[in-house]
Formats: sequence, C-alpha cells, structure tokens
Amino acid sequence: MSGVDYTLSRRNMVESQIRTNRVTDQRIIDAIGKIPREQFVPKHLENLAYIDHSLEISPGRYLMESMVFARLIQGASVRNDDICLDVGCGSGYSSVVLGEIAGTVVALESNSDLAKKAESNFKKSDADNIFLITAPLDEGYSGQAPYDVIVVNGSVERLPEMLLNQLNEGGRLVSIISKKSTSGRAKLFEKRHGHISERELFDATAPDLPGHFYIPKKFNFD
Repeated sequence: MSGVDYTLSRRNMVESQIRTNRVTDQRIIDAIGKIPREQFVPKHLENLAYIDHSLEISPGRYLMESMVFARLIQGASVRNDDICLDVGCGSGYSSVVLGEIAGTVVALESNSDLAKKAESNFKKSDADNIFLITAPLDEGYSGQAPYDVIVVNGSVERLPEMLLNQLNEGGRLVSIISKKSTSGRAKLFEKRHGHISERELFDATAPDLPGHFYIPKKFNFD
C-alpha cells in the first residue's frame, strides 16, 4: 500500500508490542527497530508487516509474530560472539535480527523458493555474517556444529535428537513446544556437562514448523 510510513509503523511496533511485553535486551530492541520487516513479506502484505500476528509468507510458512520472536531469542541470551543456527529462517528476517546481536548465523531453510528470497534479503541488508543452507529443517546442519544458540522458528511437538546433539557445551536452544492436548509454551533447552535440561519461558502460540518435529503416532494391533 503506497503512502504507508513504515519507519513510523516499525517504531510503533517496538513501543507497543516489544517494550511492553518484557523484552528488555536493548540489542534486540535496536535490531527490530532498525530492520525493515516489510521487506521480508509478500508485496500484498507489506502494509500488515507490523501487526501483532504471524504472517503467511509462503503456503504453510509464516513470519513469526514479532513479540513472540523477540521474547524467544531473549530467552536464548545470545552473545555477540555466539554461533547461531536459525532453523526455518523463511525469507530471512529472523536471521538478519540474529545477525545484529550474534557473531555468526547459519540460516537453515528447506523451502528452495524461500531460501532464494532469504539470500536476496541478506544481500539487501548487507549481512556479511549470515550463511544460508538449504536442507531439511529437522536435521539441523552438522557442518557448522556445535552451536552456541539454536532458534527454532515455529511451533513443534518435539525436538529431534539430531538437532539437540548439535548444541555446544553451554549451548541454548529455544523453541515453542505445542502438543495437541496442551497450549504452546516457549522453552529453553541447555546443554550442561553433556546433558540437556529444559525450562519453560512463557506461554506462546506460533504456526507449526514443517518437518519431522511431531510425535510419532502409536498404533494398536488387535
């Protein structure tokens, strides 16, 4: 939509959605306040880029609601020298935000069309610390492992061992875990002394992330 002041919309989003929802990491606030979110959504959704909802950027794939994403990565306590794996980077927004606060970001995307958009957006953003990998999301990317931080962009029923095994000692993984019988919860998984612990961060909902992130059904044979 022509005539939309995206700079003002972005500022309003930061003030009304980010700051008011317990996001206190100034680096995250600054990154979200800087990056043009409208660049990462389809043309017909540009005027909706700053609403407080997830936006469908491709069939079955979504740009996560800003407040949920901001709180999720805040929970990961990202440091400026961390190596991060961004699982399901979509059109690249999450990776560009992470690139502002981390040392290196491996942007993982399984959808080849979205991967092309992400690559284009990385160039537009002059992001020189982001590396794009096109591969299945649930397998992670062992080529750059171990990671200090892994961010899972969407709601999943479970986390594959292959992904958790790519955490560095002291590494953190954040994701929204949502089983069919329960409401979604953002969780932090940490690797200490070779063992993975988990704790809840906050209640949250997000669209499902495709891949083998579901709990296999049990079959009863009579």
